[in-house]
Amino acid sequence: MDRSSLLQLIQEQQLDPDNTGFIGAETFTGLVHSHELPLDPAKLDMLVALAQSNERGQVCYQELVDLISSKRSSSFKKAIANGQRALPQDGLLDEPGLGVYKRFVRYVAYEILPREVDRHWYFYRHRSCPPPVFMASVTLAQIIVFLCYGARLNKWVLQTYHPEYMKSPLIYHPGHRARAWRFLTYMFMHVGLEQLGFNALLQLMIGVPLEMVHGLLRISLLYLAGVLAGSLTVSITDMRAPVVGGSGGVYALCSAHLANVVMNWAGMRCPYKLLRMVLALVCMSSEVGRAVWLRFSPPLPASGPQPSFMAHLAGAVVGVSMGLTILRSYEERLRDQCGWWVVLLAYGTFLLFAIFWNIFAYDLLGTHVPPPP
Repeated sequence: MDRSSLLQLIQEQQLDPDNTGFIGAETFTGLVHSHELPLDPAKLDMLVALAQSNERGQVCYQELVDLISSKRSSSFKKAIANGQRALPQDGLLDEPGLGVYKRFVRYVAYEILPREVDRHWYFYRHRSCPPPVFMASVTLAQIIVFLCYGARLNKWVLQTYHPEYMKSPLIYHPGHRARAWRFLTYMFMHVGLEQLGFNALLQLMIGVPLEMVHGLLRISLLYLAGVLAGSLTVSITDMRAPVVGGSGGVYALCSAHLANVVMNWAGMRCPYKLLRMVLALVCMSSEVGRAVWLRFSPPLPASGPQPSFMAHLAGAVVGVSMGLTILRSYEERLRDQCGWWVVLLAYGTFLLFAIFWNIFAYDLLGTHVPPPP
């Protein structure tokens, strides 16, 4: 049911004759059943919750219109948070007769969302189209690029030690800072099979569920913000080093998700969450340790500095700041969140600083940059 038909029906039935801005919940529920309106179970549950948030058992007219129009307001979230409205206690885990895909959607809901009301909302509103194409496309492109360079160089591990590898137009190299696309395209190149496998696994296991819940726009923004912050941070803190791999984006996604789990620990229903948290932190720390080792103690002779590890740390910072703000604003407009504008201001300030640094600092500091291959 669209917004216009809802408004017409309410006007015809005179549910709010005194123009008070509120509608009796029982009256509206009776109207739903008598007219057999196609209202999904999640919205009916939330209608009851909306009524329970009002001491007179009424629903705010605008809240009702937004609910039917599949919008979520900040007041809705506040009412959930302060516990003034209660939903039915039976959870999605008790839903019988679900198909394979619906069971996967239920799994994603419990993996990503901390509140039962949000899990219900996502489960009943989820549509398979459009699919989570961003993370799958990025991962596929990274695999194709790796296979092409692996076959061309006949080298599948520690590819950065091959002299021809660093000549790729995709890699960020400090000697090619003027080629701005390299600050992003380095995410398609990887040191070797081990780094690609680690990143691809996390992108599919964490990135795809996050994209299913929060949408392509938000997750692609978070991933690319982590990638860009990674290369810019390297250009400031490790000025002679190149960068390869999508670790900046991967660590942005993972750090945002882990921080969201920690901050909503009691509400998260994913199984073995403590064990999985420890394993995730161990794996991420091990990957950073491996990158540090390759940067400062290269196992093979190299013609120049090896890729920096600072992109990992920069991605984690983006995830804990920008990413956590995104994940905590499920089904709410980010522009209505004060914290979102604070994060954007901080990120924009960092971008401006990094741009001026790359233009002027190398010459002012007399930094010796290895000649580009």
